[in-house]
Amino acid sequence: MDNIREKLSISQENLDAIQKFFLDENNPFVNDILNIIDKYGGTDEINSKCEEARQLETIYKKLETVNPDYIDELEWLIKQRENEAFISVNEYRRKILGNAVDRMSFDESYAVTLELSACQYFPFLIKGAKKAIINQELLPGRIIRVRNMKEQEKDGDLLAMCGAVDIIGASCVETLDTKGTMPGPDGLPVNVHLGGPATITGYFGGIGMPNELCLRWIDEVLYYYTTYGVKQVLNINLGTIILGYMLYKLGVDNEFKISVFVGNDNPYSVLWTLLAAKLFARDDGTSPLIGFNLSNAVNNDTIEKSSHIRNHLGFENVVRLEHHIIETWKDIVRQPYDRTSELVEIADKVKNISAKHEGGPIEIEETREYPSSILDYFKTKEQISEEGIWDHLLQNYLDRQQAVNNTAKALTEKGHTFIAARNLHHR
Repeated sequence: MDNIREKLSISQENLDAIQKFFLDENNPFVNDILNIIDKYGGTDEINSKCEEARQLETIYKKLETVNPDYIDELEWLIKQRENEAFISVNEYRRKILGNAVDRMSFDESYAVTLELSACQYFPFLIKGAKKAIINQELLPGRIIRVRNMKEQEKDGDLLAMCGAVDIIGASCVETLDTKGTMPGPDGLPVNVHLGGPATITGYFGGIGMPNELCLRWIDEVLYYYTTYGVKQVLNINLGTIILGYMLYKLGVDNEFKISVFVGNDNPYSVLWTLLAAKLFARDDGTSPLIGFNLSNAVNNDTIEKSSHIRNHLGFENVVRLEHHIIETWKDIVRQPYDRTSELVEIADKVKNISAKHEGGPIEIEETREYPSSILDYFKTKEQISEEGIWDHLLQNYLDRQQAVNNTAKALTEKGHTFIAARNLHHR
């Protein structure tokens, strides 16, 4: 067996061939991305613009001309944070456990990140914050957004959310407009395989980035990176994943999360993805891959084996394994779907994982007049207004926040730890 295992050794000749490919001055695969970087002024200027754009002062200045009312909301959020209006983790634990908390110890190295998907609108976050204060609940430590970028750029939601997540101490991922579901310059679909959003739900082979879309995606990454300081974006395709690695290796401090739609549903697909991450890691061992969303179908054994690969390659503190605990009630998976018990079982075995909540608790969702649907992510604000479902979508969001708190409660009852909005609760 040992002799057979040795056959897996990668020869220096093969490694040299890969190196030669990427360093070839005539290589269009590299030259195309270098041209896009040059368009934005080079890596140093790109990173500098990102940092400047993310300053709260810069955000306020832009909001003054787009949606000044949002400045008041952000100031309210800062005031609540400074007044410690939100429940602390220690207070939360005592609320759940009572005096038994005094006899317990919590290992923060295994803290599960509480993740909510999606928070489409800034007003929803504010409504959720007010509810959290009243009910002494938690806000998530990680937020995923799937709203049209150009639309939220116009109404100020993008700016306000950039400010809000930094105020509360949560990480945030945006979903860019360049993908196979979008029309091309001529107004026609760019992906011949898709007839609309309904044709992708349930099929986790990737949304698709046909032909030149990968490079358009990199261009869009750098536009929002330099203009709004958006560092973390959703990555949905094998081509854009490797381009994201390359962009980071070349010096841009971009980050991305691999979407569940890519379809990583077994440890070997995870191995393939992380091997590429290792090849393009910087000298300090870091990678732009900071979130790795596995398929809804994975079990705890796959998560543990994926963690073994991740840790062996030196990415335990770099790449978060993100797992769906609750899904939208309609249009994505068979219901009922609730992986809370599996999360509790694995929470003290795998570090740096997150619990993603895409829907509300099952017992709530099945009673709603308008339960959550993944297809609502693809609707414009105008469509939502025309259909008269704004209040329903707000309720769907608050249900997701309830699911986040249910998971926090389940973890706490078993002595496990979690990461909520850091600046609000971890004090």
